[in-house]
Amino acid sequence: MGEPFDISYVFEYLIKLLPTLRITLLIVASSILLGIIVGFLVALPRLYKIPVLQRFSQIYISFFRGTPILIQLFLFYYGLPEILKLANVDVSRVPVLYFVILTYSLHGGAYMAEAIRGAVTAVDRGQVEAAYSVGMTGYQAFSRIMLPQALAISIPVFANLVIATLKDTSLAFTLGIMELTGKAQTLGALSQHFIETYISLAIIYFIISILLEKMFNGLERRLLRHEQLTVDATTKNSKRSVFYRQVLSLLRIRRGESRL
Repeated sequence: MGEPFDISYVFEYLIKLLPTLRITLLIVASSILLGIIVGFLVALPRLYKIPVLQRFSQIYISFFRGTPILIQLFLFYYGLPEILKLANVDVSRVPVLYFVILTYSLHGGAYMAEAIRGAVTAVDRGQVEAAYSVGMTGYQAFSRIMLPQALAISIPVFANLVIATLKDTSLAFTLGIMELTGKAQTLGALSQHFIETYISLAIIYFIISILLEKMFNGLERRLLRHEQLTVDATTKNSKRSVFYRQVLSLLRIRRGESRL
């Protein structure tokens, strides 16, 4: 059952867990960056409806969204070297961390592809046609019209993916990676203060998640500031029109009273 609860171990383990935070953040940052690239490449066949590649894209997304990340870790770490051996490629000396980052990148890429596709299709097609009508090229229409709006639309989904990836890195210790959860497991096994260890671990994950959420909320507000200005201007104009109608109605009433 472990040792009796001691609050002092919570603060002690907070300090001891912090050095392994860089491994967790490295996994998150690397897999998100690679996942964006993979997601963009996977989303293109579905956006442009390329027949054969579109089908492969659907299969890829279905597989990574339909299977647990833990199973994917085991498949890539134990299965990929066996497959590469058939091509006389030896990856037995490749560090485990690379397999972990590869798995999380492909897993995140599937969700990123759907986020990109949804964000791009959410942009009004009429705006793109208007851009073409004023002489913009396809690249200019995409970079100046579609991309800023698609980024703003995809920020909430992207934020959820980053936070979910952060929490999913807790499974990397199953392959021997000494990240936050792996270090917590080791500390708990050595001291038998498991509750204190996991409380410290939960505090670190919670603080990082809150900071990421605040950062993405600020980024979303920044990207949507032009839409907010448009909404404010529309609201002001509607209020002014209501005020003018009220003034006109009062003037009419007074004119009617004066005639009487």
